[in-house]
Amino acid sequence: MPHHTLSRLTALALVAALVACTARQHVQTEPDTVQPIVEHAEIAEHAAPQPAVMARDATALAKEAKLVLASPATLVMPTGADEGRERYGKRDDNPIKQVAETPVSTFSIDVDTASYSNVRRLLNQGHLPPGDAVRVEELVNYFPYDYALPTGKHPFAVHTELAPAPWNPERILLRIAIKGQDIAKQSLPPANLVFLVDVSGSMMSTDKLPLLKSSLKLLVKEMRAQDRITLVTYASGTQVVLSPTPGNQHATIIAAIDALQAGGSTAGASGIELAYRAAQQSFMPGGINRILLATDGDFNVGVSDDRQLRSMVEEKRKSGISLSTLGFGTGNLNDTMMEQLADYGDGAYSYIDSLMEGHKVLVNEMSSSLATIARDVKIQIEFNPAVVQEYRQIGYENRQLAREDFNNDKVDAGDIGAGHTVTALYELTLADAKASVDPLRYAAKASPEGGVSKELAHLRLRYKSPEAAESTLMEYPLPRAAIHPLAQASNEFRFATAVAGFGQILRGGKNTGPWQFDDARKLAHGSLGVDRFGYRGEFLRLIDLASALATRPKG
Repeated sequence: MPHHTLSRLTALALVAALVACTARQHVQTEPDTVQPIVEHAEIAEHAAPQPAVMARDATALAKEAKLVLASPATLVMPTGADEGRERYGKRDDNPIKQVAETPVSTFSIDVDTASYSNVRRLLNQGHLPPGDAVRVEELVNYFPYDYALPTGKHPFAVHTELAPAPWNPERILLRIAIKGQDIAKQSLPPANLVFLVDVSGSMMSTDKLPLLKSSLKLLVKEMRAQDRITLVTYASGTQVVLSPTPGNQHATIIAAIDALQAGGSTAGASGIELAYRAAQQSFMPGGINRILLATDGDFNVGVSDDRQLRSMVEEKRKSGISLSTLGFGTGNLNDTMMEQLADYGDGAYSYIDSLMEGHKVLVNEMSSSLATIARDVKIQIEFNPAVVQEYRQIGYENRQLAREDFNNDKVDAGDIGAGHTVTALYELTLADAKASVDPLRYAAKASPEGGVSKELAHLRLRYKSPEAAESTLMEYPLPRAAIHPLAQASNEFRFATAVAGFGQILRGGKNTGPWQFDDARKLAHGSLGVDRFGYRGEFLRLIDLASALATRPKG
C-alpha cells in the first residue's frame, strides 16, 4: 500500500475514533438533548443525526478504517468481543427413540442454507463456530446433489438409500432425498419482487451494506421486462426508494441501489409492514410474489420481540406473498430471528458472506430461490419394530412436527423451490444389533407378518401444489434388502454423510464416537463426484481449517 494512502487511512481512523469519543461524551453530559426516535419516515428523513447514533456510526467508521489498515484484501471485519453479540437459537440434538415406544417420526422439510456459509465465515476468521450456530441439515442441504428429476405427476422425485454409518458400523443410515422439477430462468412466471433493505447504522461496515448492494445488483441483471422490482428501505424510518419498476430497466434499479447509504437506528418491523403493502399493490396473480429482506437482523426500534415478529409474518403470508431473508455481516448477526422470519414467511434463509455466495444464491440458484413448486412439504416415516429397534434423526431439530400434524393441512411446513434438492438422514439400530437403551420389560413384542417382515419402514410425504388448499399424499415402502455396504453407496450418499458427520463433530460429536475431522475429510474426498461449482472442494478446505483450529494450543 502506498505510504500516502496509509497515512490518510491512519488519520481517518484517528479522526473517527475522536468523533466517536466526543459524541459519547456529549451523550453522557447532555442527556436531555437526546430526543426520542421519530418513527414516521417523512419526519425521520429530515431529522438531524442524534448523538447516540453519531457515536455508533463513528465507531463503525473507525472499525472500517482499522479493517482497511489491517488487511486491504479482505472484506471480513476484525474479530473480537463484538462476536459475542451474535444470537443463535439454543437447540439440543434429536434424541435416540425406541421404535416400540415411538414408531413414527414426522418433520417439515428445510431448504435453508445459511448455517453453512455462516460456519464458513467463522472458520475463515479463525474461530470454531458455537455449537448452536451449526444446523446440520443446512450444512447438508447447502450442496447440490445429482438426484434424478421427477418423471411422473408429482413436482418432485423421492429417492432413498441405506448403508452403514461410517462412525458406527453397527448403525444403518437412511437417506431420504427429494429433487424438485427444474424451471429455466426464462420460463419462470412473472416476478413481483420487493427488496427490503436495512440501511441502519449497524449496516455500515464493508461486509454488510456494500456487499448487500453488490449482491442485489447481480440479481437485477437477471430480471426481465415482465418482472417488477420495488426497493424499500428502513432505518429510523421507512421509505419506498424505488416504486415498482420493470425488471429490464437495469440502470434505473441499479442506480437506486447504488444510492443507498447506512445511518440511523433499526425499525425493522415497520419496514416489513411497508414491504408487504408494496408487494400487495403490485401483486401478480399466478406469478412470483416475494419480499427479500436483507439485513443483519439487528432490530432495535418498534416490534423487536421474536414472537411478535413471527406472528406478524405468519399472518402476512396468508396474502400469498412470501418472505425470504438474506443475512449479512459480523458482530451483531441475529441468526435466530432471520431463520424464524423466513420459516414463518414461507421463504428461505441464506447468509451472504461473500460476493461469490451472493452469486450462488441469487444467480445460480435463482429459480429455486424464487419459484415455489410445492408448499407445506411434510415427511413422515413409520419404522417396523420387527426390523428396527431405535432411530435418531440427524438435524432438523426445530422442524419436528406432531404425528397428527401430518394429515392436518392447516399446519404449515417447508416449501420446495424449482430444482431444489433436500436431504434428510436417520441413524437406525436394527433389531439384531446392540441397542443404546435397554428395552422395556413389559413392551409388546413385535411379530413380523407376511411381506411386512421384509419392510424396514414406510415412508409418506404430503405436499400442496402452489395454488391448492388440500395436500397430496405420496407413499413408499422401504425394504430391508436395500441396505448395501458403505463402499457401494452412491457418491451423493457418502458425501452427504461426510457433511453430516462434520456438522455433528462441530456440535460436540455426541453421537459420532471416535470419528473425527480427518475421517470426514477422507470420506468426502472419496465422493466428490462432479463438483461443477467447486463447493465440495471448498468443503475439504473447511474441514482442514476446523481440524487445525480444534487442535491448536490455547492461550
